[in-house]
Amino acid sequence: MLYPLKFKPILKPQIWGGSRLVQAGKKLPARFRNAADSIGESWEISGVEDSVSVVSNGFLKSNNLEELSEVYMGDLLGDKIYDTYGLQFPILIKCIDARDILSVQVHPDDELAGRRHGTRGKTEMWYVMDCEPGACLYVGFNRPVTREEYLAALANGTLTDLLMRYEVRRGDAYYIPAGTVHAIGSGILIAEIQETSDITYRISDWGRTGKDGKPRQLHTAEATDAIDFEYGKEYFRSVRPSVNSAVEIVSTPYFTTNLLYIDGELRRDYSELDSFVACLCTEGGITVETEGGSEPLSGLESLLLPAEADEATFKGKGTVLEIYIDDTSSTKQPLP
Repeated sequence: MLYPLKFKPILKPQIWGGSRLVQAGKKLPARFRNAADSIGESWEISGVEDSVSVVSNGFLKSNNLEELSEVYMGDLLGDKIYDTYGLQFPILIKCIDARDILSVQVHPDDELAGRRHGTRGKTEMWYVMDCEPGACLYVGFNRPVTREEYLAALANGTLTDLLMRYEVRRGDAYYIPAGTVHAIGSGILIAEIQETSDITYRISDWGRTGKDGKPRQLHTAEATDAIDFEYGKEYFRSVRPSVNSAVEIVSTPYFTTNLLYIDGELRRDYSELDSFVACLCTEGGITVETEGGSEPLSGLESLLLPAEADEATFKGKGTVLEIYIDDTSSTKQPLP
């Protein structure tokens, strides 16, 4: 029987990145030794081409996620998930350290991404693991905005006047459907769960230059076609942890994410769930036990429970994001 799988974090230097991920224990590859203070992302579990996660524990160590999917199929992913997505793991889980503000950007939906790039789109959610006082996010428009108004604001440098600004706190969560204009502000440590896609259209970069001293590429035309101008969507998700229970943050056709707050022991029954379960510990320290084995999990660490695991027991004290794909969510309306 498959056991709880851990993977080698895939670190990504970014112009806006910081040092918190390395300080948290993420091993820095030798090629990045001069970038220890600019690591923006740790891809925890990934099926993205050229960045497929590799197992770091147990007898499957050094095998990548695509190889495991080919061998274990539904036992690892879930039968319906394997039938739908094949060998590509369908979600991407990241830790993001935004020392500086990220660009204003948008991601295409599945239809546009498939037509333009032959890939899936990018709907995502954020969970704020830590933040500096006054840190903020920009998500969506703060009033009804036409395409023409948007282009005019972009041209005269007043785009942020049109964006909804959220001052964030630890434990806040946000749902970001594809087509939503957004930016992560400085001083925020975020867990990001998203569709398996790496397509980003950069709208504005705050006048910043890259390492070569030149402005980074913008994707004005592509982004304009990708933006959803519908107003009135609610992106913030209020989350109130409950001791030794699961609290739903979002449930969509793309992923379901729950917050687990463990203080002692919490047993989770997955016998009716035809899906893998990914776990990302946001703080504290716990042990996850299944019939296949047990693994410790500390802050900013993740693991993957195979679909064949009927239950898991979480022991210790900490908070965990529990992520899976619920096949019944395909009958639900996507969140606004």
